[in-house]
Amino acid sequence: MPVPPPPTARTAESSAGALVPRDSADLLAVLRDGTPRTRAQLAHETGLARSTVAARLEALMDADLIAAAADAASSGGRPPARVTFNAGARVVLAVDLGATHGVIALADLAGTVLLTEAAPLTIADGPERVLGWALETAKRLLKASRRPARDLAGVGVGVPGPVEHSTGMPINPPIMPGWDRFDIPAFIRQTFDVPVLVDNDVNVLALGEHAVSWPREDDLLFVKVSTGIGLGIIAGGSLQRGAAGSAGDLGHVRVPFTRDTPRHGDEDADLEALASGPAIARYVAERGTPAATSADVLALARAGNADAVAGIRQAGRDLGEVLATCVNLFNPSVIVVGGSIARAGEHLLAGIREVVYRQSTPLATQHLQIVPAAAGETGGVLGAAIMAAQHVLEPA
Repeated sequence: MPVPPPPTARTAESSAGALVPRDSADLLAVLRDGTPRTRAQLAHETGLARSTVAARLEALMDADLIAAAADAASSGGRPPARVTFNAGARVVLAVDLGATHGVIALADLAGTVLLTEAAPLTIADGPERVLGWALETAKRLLKASRRPARDLAGVGVGVPGPVEHSTGMPINPPIMPGWDRFDIPAFIRQTFDVPVLVDNDVNVLALGEHAVSWPREDDLLFVKVSTGIGLGIIAGGSLQRGAAGSAGDLGHVRVPFTRDTPRHGDEDADLEALASGPAIARYVAERGTPAATSADVLALARAGNADAVAGIRQAGRDLGEVLATCVNLFNPSVIVVGGSIARAGEHLLAGIREVVYRQSTPLATQHLQIVPAAAGETGGVLGAAIMAAQHVLEPA
């Protein structure tokens, strides 16, 4: 699938590893939507002279980043009538690490997953052990793909904690003991000497969901509701990380006491203390049904437990209190809701919609869609692959 043009953002690696000649980047950005074009079409879309287009296409062909379209093979030494993005020219490695699982994938430059492997793990085992497993798995995937190591262009990593994106280091991650300020890019580059990009899992999921389901929408919010709560912000077509990479820390927003959020009493509370998986589990347990984790809540809701369903619906209202402000502030066209609690059916979304549509301005909500995530279990590695591909396709 096409990778959207890269955002402007600091990364944990300079552009020295990029593949694209600087003056050809704009031309490649046009072709990266996957639609073959003639030189005349490219000249029209970019405003460049045909001779300039021809020269830049030659540079991109030399870099193996474009090729003749399947229905327009070159003949007699003449340039092909139509050219297209050659997403298979290189591969990227995607690493999606969760609290209790890891998924490793090999993908092409368009973010299409080619091979994948998953395994249970414990993120609290520490970076050397967890990343060691990831790198050994990556070596197996490269071997299985029969691609030489030199074809690896970059690595994208998603982790379940806050990340300083400019360095790729986790910063005080609450469920990742031993990872604070660990240099993930440097550790990975000891094995694969390529650019390494690291971000929190919600931002990575937002990239994946945007590419899979909403590539034409420039303004999207991705909400993950699981053990914690986070927000990925796509604005103007680009992922917004903020000044230090901490944008979207939705879980620590204070939720006011209103008619829609009655259960926490007169005191304001953090959203995560009200609407996360463990918070819903506490709500259910207080009413006599044993529950402690997001997985417990999900299982009970799927079995039709009334307390679990009520707790999830109320969590949706609590989320709606905060998201209504986000809607008024960012004016997204889509809110995508993912994470384990969102997989319990429509209960969470119904609570969110109930409050957001009532408390946001009519102009902001007249075309707003609030929908479940569609990328599924591969959303994390897909987003990590797109993050890496976006970086290496920036101009050198």
